[in-house]
Amino acid sequence: MNDAPNAPTPPEGLPEQLVSDLNGLTVEELHKTIIHAQELLNFQNEDPFEIEPQPGDDILQVTEYDGYTEVVKQMYCGENCDDCPHGPYLYRVTQERHPDGTTSPYWRFIGDVQLDDE
Repeated sequence: MNDAPNAPTPPEGLPEQLVSDLNGLTVEELHKTIIHAQELLNFQNEDPFEIEPQPGDDILQVTEYDGYTEVVKQMYCGENCDDCPHGPYLYRVTQERHPDGTTSPYWRFIGDVQLDDE
């Protein structure tokens, strides 16, 4: 199906049978394959991890999702700040795998959030 000269080159080490099977899929089947591959990655990397606040952080809400955790927190910057606390802010936290095989939480800032009880 993808015998065109500008077809993508598969990554080194990908089994030829898998490459052949992928090349024979429709666009819809490829999308479903991507979703399934991402689910498999998440399943294999699903080491539960504790959300640890940094000094001055106040964790207000933690919601677990498949593959990530949403965290709402506010922060206190320290002395002489008339605007404290700052936030609440929404973060998406995932486990990031490093080249040495270790993992650590990766906090991605999403933005300001309004909690229901405010």
